[in-house]
Amino acid sequence: MEELTRSTDPIRLSFLIHVLGEAGIEAVLLDQHTSQMFFGSLSGVEQRLMVASEDIARARRLIHEAEAGFDVHPAANVGEPIDGS
Repeated sequence: MEELTRSTDPIRLSFLIHVLGEAGIEAVLLDQHTSQMFFGSLSGVEQRLMVASEDIARARRLIHEAEAGFDVHPAANVGEPIDGS
């Protein structure tokens, strides 16, 4: 598995998991309980969104496209820029 992104924003992570699931990509959220244990008081405890290595390029492209219309969380947070491959 490879890390797709990390965030302290549960709404963003839920959105990303939904987008990936609609495309048939299974996503696993790590560090969820550690992050919630402090009720968001520790901003440095981020949750990591992981996908299978063989899905990482497609997942990055999907997330980039899904977040392109939002100013709040630019898709630049998700891995390396897509070069069209």
